[in-house]
Amino acid sequence: MIRIVWGITGSGDRIHEILDIMTNLHEEQNVKITVILSKAAEQVLRGYKLWELLHSTFDKVLHEQNANAPFIAGSLQIGKYDLLVIAPLTANSTAKIAHGIADTLVTNAVAQTLKGTTPVLLYPVDQSLEPIRTIGPDGIEFTIQPRAIDLDNVNRLRNTERLVIANSPSEIDTEIRVMLNSNRGNPR
Repeated sequence: MIRIVWGITGSGDRIHEILDIMTNLHEEQNVKITVILSKAAEQVLRGYKLWELLHSTFDKVLHEQNANAPFIAGSLQIGKYDLLVIAPLTANSTAKIAHGIADTLVTNAVAQTLKGTTPVLLYPVDQSLEPIRTIGPDGIEFTIQPRAIDLDNVNRLRNTERLVIANSPSEIDTEIRVMLNSNRGNPR
């Protein structure tokens, strides 16, 4: 069985699609997913009315108390999990990770995981200077304009060893499924 820690930060961009991917992996691929939530993720999930769905789908949902509580970084660092996924990843958390700041549960999990051998997969929501159409919690579509500094931070992360940047939610799914297929004969 593949074991994944999946972090969610405070972005609502493509959150429904991301939760669908998580659910499909969990139910169809028998992937054990431990969810870690930033403090802002709770607000976003409640706003999008996905809070109950998340908790009814996944057995282990951990809520940030501080940068090291609940303690998940050690298990990631020593390889008790096969992969750390952070999706969606806000521009704020992307900047922190790109510059080595580990002051939240999610950013600390990434920093500590990269000190071990467990791979990390990130989906930063801001990856193009093109305007992005997204849907708010009220169902209204609107446009956001990423900033050049946000793209600089994503590009800085692209060169990090054992860290993969997914360009879309479908790429998250593809990367994880490749990993699943390569580990089928190697269960933990």
